[in-house]
Amino acid sequence: MSGLVWLNGGLQAAASAGIAVSDRGFLLGDGVFETLRWRGGAVVRLEAHLARLARGAAVLGLPLPPPTTLAAALADTATANGLVDGALRLTVSAGPGVRGLPRPATPTPTVLVTAAPSGPALAPARVLIATVTRRNEHSPLSGIKSLAYLDQILARNEAAARDADDALLLNTVGHVACATAATLFAVLDGALVTPPLASGALPGTRRAALLAALGGEERILAPSDLRRATELFLTSSLMVRPVVAVDGQTVGEGRPGPVTAAALSQA
Repeated sequence: MSGLVWLNGGLQAAASAGIAVSDRGFLLGDGVFETLRWRGGAVVRLEAHLARLARGAAVLGLPLPPPTTLAAALADTATANGLVDGALRLTVSAGPGVRGLPRPATPTPTVLVTAAPSGPALAPARVLIATVTRRNEHSPLSGIKSLAYLDQILARNEAAARDADDALLLNTVGHVACATAATLFAVLDGALVTPPLASGALPGTRRAALLAALGGEERILAPSDLRRATELFLTSSLMVRPVVAVDGQTVGEGRPGPVTAAALSQA
């Protein structure tokens, strides 16, 4: 993590910054977050990220600081840490509360920004279809980046235990929804496709950009579709990662294809 963080109005040393022990984000996962790419002195797709944060906060009934305040906090954190190319995380929790589920009548959100440099490029992924949990496409939480990530953690733990790099989550009717922290794209019959939001996919910022740039489409995907795909890749705000195997079966020719290369060129 960065040496300096932005917490509740200003920069502080990460080593001494503190969040209340009664914070509902820590105790209950009551909050939302965004992971953003910092590159060339600016946040990539800033407006899209802040709009998604606002939608998520509205679902949870959380007040947010003005977008200008959040944008300045992100820039200040990146600059203070000398970030050139890396990741920013903006977290907003419901703040301190009393014991139990009900929030204070007027919550005082905790707002935190952290920074980290980019890591090395990820190798092509071998993924599996998670069996320990499923994505609930009926829940409003499937469409927002809430702090509650336990289903994804369970699925990622299953992947690690079975010597895979990531897991794909099916929804309650058995359709493909997403990876643990990424959108899934597939090339089927020459077309670029991705699961629709109604399947439980998160409305990713890079997802929307790639659909517009490459002419992709939303389509319900069954696990059998993955076995006949000629290309698969994962996307998030920080990366485009080719997928070369699903449940031990090679995808296409077992290496990144031309559509994946085109997606990487949009990064």
